[in-house]
Amino acid sequence: MQQPSNSSQYWKQVACAVTVTLFWAASCRSSGTGNELGTPDSAIRTGNSRISPSQNWLYWRGPAGDGVSAETGLPEKLDLNDSSLLWTHPIQGGGSPVAAGDRLYQFGYYGTTEDLQEALVCMDAVTGDVVWEHRSSDFLSDVVYNRYGVGAACVDGETGNVYFQTTPGLLFGFDKDGKELWERSMMEEFGRLTFPNGRTGGPCVDGDLVIVHAITANWGKNGSVRDRFYAFDKLSGELTWFSTPGTTPKDSSFAPLIFENLPDGRRVFYSGTGCGNIVCIDARTGQPLWRYQLSDGGVNSGVVLHGDAVIAIHGKENVDSTEIGRMVAIKKPKNLPSPGENALVLGKDSETWRNNELEAFTSTPVSRNKRVYSTIKTGELLCVNADSGEVVWRLKLAPDQVHGSPIWADGKLYVPMFDGKLFVVKDNGAEGEILDEVQLAGACLAAPSISNGRLFIQSKERLYCFGSDKPARPFVPVSIFRKKGLGGAVALQVVPAEFSVKAGTSQKFKVYALARTGERLGLVTKGLTWEKWILPSAKVKTSLGVDVSDGGVLTAASAAKFSAGTLRVTDGQVSGFARGRVMHNLPYTENFEQDFILDQVTSEGMGFSYPPLPWLGARMRWQIQDMEGNKVAGNVIDGESFQRAMNFIGNKNLKNYTMEADVMTEGSRRIKSTVGLVNQRYVIALVGNWQKLEVFSNNERFKTSVPFNIKTNTWYHLKTRVDLAEDGSGVVRARAWEKGTEEPEAWTIEAPHANAHKQGAPGVYALSPQSLKKVYLDNISITTN
Repeated sequence: MQQPSNSSQYWKQVACAVTVTLFWAASCRSSGTGNELGTPDSAIRTGNSRISPSQNWLYWRGPAGDGVSAETGLPEKLDLNDSSLLWTHPIQGGGSPVAAGDRLYQFGYYGTTEDLQEALVCMDAVTGDVVWEHRSSDFLSDVVYNRYGVGAACVDGETGNVYFQTTPGLLFGFDKDGKELWERSMMEEFGRLTFPNGRTGGPCVDGDLVIVHAITANWGKNGSVRDRFYAFDKLSGELTWFSTPGTTPKDSSFAPLIFENLPDGRRVFYSGTGCGNIVCIDARTGQPLWRYQLSDGGVNSGVVLHGDAVIAIHGKENVDSTEIGRMVAIKKPKNLPSPGENALVLGKDSETWRNNELEAFTSTPVSRNKRVYSTIKTGELLCVNADSGEVVWRLKLAPDQVHGSPIWADGKLYVPMFDGKLFVVKDNGAEGEILDEVQLAGACLAAPSISNGRLFIQSKERLYCFGSDKPARPFVPVSIFRKKGLGGAVALQVVPAEFSVKAGTSQKFKVYALARTGERLGLVTKGLTWEKWILPSAKVKTSLGVDVSDGGVLTAASAAKFSAGTLRVTDGQVSGFARGRVMHNLPYTENFEQDFILDQVTSEGMGFSYPPLPWLGARMRWQIQDMEGNKVAGNVIDGESFQRAMNFIGNKNLKNYTMEADVMTEGSRRIKSTVGLVNQRYVIALVGNWQKLEVFSNNERFKTSVPFNIKTNTWYHLKTRVDLAEDGSGVVRARAWEKGTEEPEAWTIEAPHANAHKQGAPGVYALSPQSLKKVYLDNISITTN
């Protein structure tokens, strides 16, 4: 844990706590009553907005998760040259700080090129002094143009713990003093994908759960690319449930989650997805309840709740016309699916109103007093009648708008714009009035936030604090009232819901009986029967190489095979499931000659087998096929979306290993493909079109290469390793030579890295430009150095 120097301070200026809400101004809205919801403070309703007296800003969108603050006495005039500015800090990013008492937490980044690192920074909210920070480097992401820090942390109101997710998908839990509680690698454990836009989003705490959503391509039933939601136990980091509520995505989505308690006792949340849907999901179980197709592309803006309607906006093409953008009020269905039933698919008849004039790609609206305020693409702030969808008034604030979102506090709207201006706007009824504006350094991609009389706002270049210089009120954690479910059990919930174990180790499960409302009736420890279970629709019908005791302890023998599958547990009345992988110990080899029956047939009539089931996201990307009497793995190139494949085949904690394989590319003199291996979060690849051996982790952060002559339809042997030094640096080394010739003594490439990756799952890599030429792998070997 590093303890860096203090940030820039302006002691004469007044402090402010505007928590920048991510591009999209995401939120965890807690509606209903009681701390059973995970809301840190009691809350009241005023008009049609939920207002909390809390002076903490624990979530991206404030105390109640709706972008509304109950605080008064906030600054009406903002100036960088007077006492309204308390301090600034040189962290860069596009996300929202969150505040808990006298602590402020911001997710952003430092540096610009190879030295760039993302950071979660804990600061003194009054002075801007850094208390502690955690830094991490990017790895294997597709992010370009320094689009980092586009996310937000969140604080648990019961414990004061803070959670955040990095751009490459490391999900962390820390206590308030910076001690790491747990870490999950969403990319290496669940096949989370990254995108050039860098929109990462952030976690949300609800009750005992930390919930995130991401585009993933996992294994088995979850192998297809989908926008999925994952709920982790906030104390242990174990996965409690996962949910796949939509269809094939066309875009990424980091839309916020908005929570609500239903009259029937269920706890639900609403969000947009990468497949263009607005979805409603049971927050306790992950069961999808309904979806509404809003757009043809991803929905990144958060929704607002108004009576019996969910109001949503998007900035993509509509599904029923070529027009771009729409705001719509969706009427919530009165009758929801029972546990185990399929989700409802709502249509146009579920709309209360629609307005086709509004287009907002990632800005989240705020709702107050039966009015919805939203910034749109043209740089305007609009006030919309929440009952009819009619525009009441509009203000032109900037040339355009991309991500920033407004918040409402003290009778005013604080509105950040893409050109870096922050506006203070008052709703005078029939028109909006600009009270003040201030030009910040760099674009504003997030929303402001408020805590203890201070307003915080992040620009791409700095974090700003305006407002009161009075000492912050101390953060007081509030215990959650955990309501026990009533009635009989309708299902069993197994935790962890998905797991991986190494051969020679064990895994202990907890099994809870669930009521119809999703609430836990209690822990079940007796009368359980466990069995290995294969989905009837499974493409690869294999089972886990493990034993499970009646007490819920899974044991993988030291000689257990690399395998994946599902476990079913029942008490004789209801059942529950957990899926998992048995990971290989080293050494590991795979030549594809055993256990692969070529009984599947491609559209061209070629026989093939699916790749090993535990390979993440590989079923749609690789095929085991015959080549001159040998079985090899070839990448799938059905369409341009299959140009690239990167699939992990081992444990995320592996380090200090050598990975090697035989590799080959098809092609001609004019076009070839790229084939390689992933070793400890580095790709080492033979790049056919450029005739080079290349090492990279992110193309703009760390990449180096040497010339290497690559012939098509010729097998090469590629050998890789990563050597670490005590000072945190490392060297990525690789040899490549034509198969059948003598291995060279010298390394073909040696790539030093100042901030070397300390661990990482092994994997395979392919890139076939325009999906024209295949690559092949054979004789994979992973051994300890």
